[in-house]
Amino acid sequence: MAKSIIINKHGGPEVLELVDSKVGAPGPRHIRIKNIAIGLNFIDTYHRSGLYPLKLPCGLGMEGAGVVEEVGPEVKNLARGDNIAYASPPLGSYSDERIIPERIAVKIPEGITHKVAASIMTKGLTVHYLLYKTYKVSAGETVLFHAAAGGVGQIFCQWAKSLGCKVIGTVGSDSKIDIAKKNGCDFVINYNKESFDKKVLDITENKGIGVVYDGVGKDTFEKSVNCLKPRGMMVSFGNSSGALNPIDVKKYIAPKSLFFTRPGLTHYTAEKNELEEGSSLLFEKIKFGKIKIKIFKEYALSDSRKAHEDLAARKIIGPALLIPNE
Repeated sequence: MAKSIIINKHGGPEVLELVDSKVGAPGPRHIRIKNIAIGLNFIDTYHRSGLYPLKLPCGLGMEGAGVVEEVGPEVKNLARGDNIAYASPPLGSYSDERIIPERIAVKIPEGITHKVAASIMTKGLTVHYLLYKTYKVSAGETVLFHAAAGGVGQIFCQWAKSLGCKVIGTVGSDSKIDIAKKNGCDFVINYNKESFDKKVLDITENKGIGVVYDGVGKDTFEKSVNCLKPRGMMVSFGNSSGALNPIDVKKYIAPKSLFFTRPGLTHYTAEKNELEEGSSLLFEKIKFGKIKIKIFKEYALSDSRKAHEDLAARKIIGPALLIPNE
């Protein structure tokens, strides 16, 4: 019998339950996979807590990597034994075996392990759409990225530097400054010690910047707007400090003709060609050493509660995994 984590109600880490689950055979255009590694992401805590409400009971997790065990009718591009990775609904990657649609899976190229693939699909595809789709950066451009030492931040800073950007990163403690610098930040600001908006304006000689990438949310919004030059873009893609309050357009957007967007990975990978474009570029960057991945920590699937406690306490710095129990 397969094992999986489910929730029957929203709440803290205590609502995570390890249960037996019957997987069955895949239907048309679906595949049955054996997960080798499962990606752990902050968005999982939003699903668990109810910030992003789910229809319950429900599985958890969007990201994983493993081996195809069985293919259903009409599956054209995958076969038993293929190594694949995915980072998309339906939720349920917190499991040792599961069935997923063929369309959300991509083949893992030679030279990249299941663990690396599982640790970077959500974060790496997020960085891809941030840099190439939501706001297409240019070489020589200065950008601001919040939480630069986190899992997404470490990939973002390396990727942005490979494109010729100058990266200003923020962190929440001095202990994270070196991590951000090692991953490509030209300037690092501890936003709990300094007013990062004033520092950014100092760095840019009061010109401001064209884009802010903000996965922190409530605590950084107003000062992020202050950093932007006229017609700049505020890219809000996360809520680690809490959801944004309703935005006063007259106060924050109109004075500088700013753009505000709230992108989500699902909308940037809905089409198979976009998913393959992003994952191919991501795997290429890793294979050629432009992005280096160091997995921060691994947890057993049965220790999901502990993993979520550590996520909430900001103890996880960098990519982390759940590993199905042997």
